[in-house]
Amino acid sequence: MYTVAAASGNVHGVYSPGNVRLEPKILTRAQAYISEKLGDKAPADKKPVSFVFHGGSGSDVSDIQEAIGYGVIKMNIDTDTQWAFWDGVRAYEAKYHDYLQGQIGNPEGDDKPNKKYYDPRMSLRAGEEAMAARLVKAAEDLKCVNVLN
Repeated sequence: MYTVAAASGNVHGVYSPGNVRLEPKILTRAQAYISEKLGDKAPADKKPVSFVFHGGSGSDVSDIQEAIGYGVIKMNIDTDTQWAFWDGVRAYEAKYHDYLQGQIGNPEGDDKPNKKYYDPRMSLRAGEEAMAARLVKAAEDLKCVNVLN
């Protein structure tokens, strides 16, 4: 079995909606061509190649699931996970903005300490939680939740 990172309109990075047009059907045509060349050695499911979906960030779920049907077994979503992490940190800062302006003094009082808010572990944890939520969404999109018993 081979694993191939084939291009089907996918790109790395993030683009405005409509600027990237995925064509997952390219993958099924590749499977058919390779199966034909393999002849009797082709697997029964006629999917001799496993595909890696590079540049999956921002892709429509229907395109992702269609690509899975054509043999995609892995999808890269680095841009989405980077954004999710940043967005978690950003949301933490927005929520606790008034507690992050100094070591002492916040809306609860001028003498109230802010250490528990500016501790970097707190904002980083918010980023980690947001990224973990994005990974759960990816697992759902890729139909790989509860598949190992």
